[in-house]
Amino acid sequence: MNSELSLLSLWGYGLAAVGYLALTVHLIRLRKATLADRTSLVLIAAVALSSIWAITGAGVYLLYADALQTIHEALDALRYGTWFTLLTLLLLPPPTDRSPSPKWRPSRLMFVGGTIVFISLFCQSLRLIDPMSSLAANSAHYAGLALVIFGIVLLEQLYRNTTEDSRWNIKPLAIGLVAIFLFDLYFYSAAVMFRKIDDDAFSIRGFAYLLIIPLLILTVYRTRARPLNVTLSKTAAFQTTTLALVGLYLIAASAAGYYVRYLGGSWGGALQLVVLFVALLLLMLLGFSGSMRSRLKVLIGKNFFRYRYDYREEWLKFTNALCSENSVLQLGQQVIRGLGDMVESPAGSLWTKDASGNQFVQSARWNFPVSDITEPTNSPMIASLDATGWVLSLEEFRSRPGRYGGMTPPAWLLEMPNAWLLIPLRTSAGMVGFVLLTTSRTPVDLDWEVNDLLKTAGRQAATFLAQMQATEALLESRKFDSFNRMSAFVVHDLKNILTQLSLMVRNAERHADNAEFQKDMLLTVRHSVDRMRQLMLQLREGATPADSFSGVSLDEIARRVQKSKAGMLPLVDLEIHETVSIRGHEERIERVIGHLVQNAIDATSADGRVWMTVRREAGMAQIEVGDTGQGMSADFIHERLFKPFQTTKQAGMGIGAYESRQYIQELGGDIQVESEENAGTRFRVRLPLLEIQTTSDLQQPELK
Repeated sequence: MNSELSLLSLWGYGLAAVGYLALTVHLIRLRKATLADRTSLVLIAAVALSSIWAITGAGVYLLYADALQTIHEALDALRYGTWFTLLTLLLLPPPTDRSPSPKWRPSRLMFVGGTIVFISLFCQSLRLIDPMSSLAANSAHYAGLALVIFGIVLLEQLYRNTTEDSRWNIKPLAIGLVAIFLFDLYFYSAAVMFRKIDDDAFSIRGFAYLLIIPLLILTVYRTRARPLNVTLSKTAAFQTTTLALVGLYLIAASAAGYYVRYLGGSWGGALQLVVLFVALLLLMLLGFSGSMRSRLKVLIGKNFFRYRYDYREEWLKFTNALCSENSVLQLGQQVIRGLGDMVESPAGSLWTKDASGNQFVQSARWNFPVSDITEPTNSPMIASLDATGWVLSLEEFRSRPGRYGGMTPPAWLLEMPNAWLLIPLRTSAGMVGFVLLTTSRTPVDLDWEVNDLLKTAGRQAATFLAQMQATEALLESRKFDSFNRMSAFVVHDLKNILTQLSLMVRNAERHADNAEFQKDMLLTVRHSVDRMRQLMLQLREGATPADSFSGVSLDEIARRVQKSKAGMLPLVDLEIHETVSIRGHEERIERVIGHLVQNAIDATSADGRVWMTVRREAGMAQIEVGDTGQGMSADFIHERLFKPFQTTKQAGMGIGAYESRQYIQELGGDIQVESEENAGTRFRVRLPLLEIQTTSDLQQPELK
């Protein structure tokens, strides 16, 4: 190494030694006020070892001794070991946390880290014994690379499992350590690749460690102000374990490639490329393997946690899947998939009740063949599942049938290949259906935890399915209700048409020779035919045809209604105070007024009085229809008058008043009612005026 690099290294390691020594003294003074007691001790040890490590780094350039270089790298391994211990202790839940402690212990993490540290120290001791051994030097570099990877894994797990509020505390520490670990990753990777330490990287390593001292101080003071809150999630454990395994795999592949190149002679370079290609291809195959992911999840759940499942994550994922669908078929597929993912099953099928409600049929499937198998709702298996709620394991039933009491699965279920679990979907009202899952990708122990989770998830899925089925039944019922209501309106209009035709037929014999009567009869028949044609169109389309609004003369409509009722008693009196126009559909408005007049005639004796009055009042067009008939009670007007299928007439349907008010309100008007029993009734229909201007705006009177 040249003199300039030596001077740079001496300054870097020297300043780092002074900085870490000062930080050690400061931490000892703050020990009682910093983190938990054991955590503060480990932090002090890590900082103190960093100071000693920096002193030996500076000594390498002062003394030029190979043994001191080996001691410096050994201290590097010990320093990494103390950082591992600190990160592991930070992963522990706080003393105030009363939740069940995880099955994993810090000793397991410490065992892995300690093993790597021991291997590194062992390789360094071999270098002290035989400084010329390239095998010991290369092994030490591989061990250093493993230290860095394990440190990154621990740091990633700590940051991922720390709550959002507590990440503010450890963010400076995480930034500092990840920067150092990435620098050391390059440092040891270069040493592994070139089989020697990079002088440039070694010379500035002291400065790199010096720069993180302010971040360590900031972390200490932030942690004093706010305690940490770390919760270990299964997702983070899975990702961390995967990262660690990939790192170890790549180290092993690199080592294998190196020794193949070393022992392969002239073929060494080519064989090394072949080994690396095969290793990467195998890594991709394993990474995309569902079976491998399933096995890893089961392994982590069994060995690192007291409970196999992260219930919060499982429940949120399952509930979100159920809430995201809006049909029974799609919901059924999500139910199968959600239950299958809980036990690593790759396929399944859902059976629900058919339209008759007498048997269960396949209603949804996921990676499962179509099946026409049915199961009666009163079969012994369904009765047993409904009574007990057990999850039926077919493998366990074949080996120990007595465990399920007197349950007798049907032959089709026992003979079905790969059939594994049958999960009942039950509500308080009974069985909604059941899910059949195929054999899982990896062996899963069906203990109490798995059974309880599947039973509870099955209940939730049954509730969603029952609600979805009830919603679809309600929508279908509403469609029928809408059709029935429309049919009632059509029948009501047909009744009115039939009344007009019947009246015409009764008067035909008496006025057969009257030319005026024949003319009116033809107009009435033509009008009736047109109206019935519209009613047929309405029934065929399933909705009322859209109306085209136009200007309508209300007094002309009143005259036509009076004329159409001329053959009835009592006669209708008409009084028009002034001409008024409104906006609407002429035929429908005439139908509304005609309905009110017809009701007045029906409610009044032949010697009574029925009248219509047209006027303009308070900026609105108003037509009043009154009679001196039997009238209505106040309770009937308030509670029944404008409700469908409510009437005082023996032959009435109770549709006309409801339909009339609906249309008047659509036009922006209203209907007012005054009535007294045995004294008569007044209906006042008020509609917005349509002002029709007959002169030009340019022809304004001149101002004088």
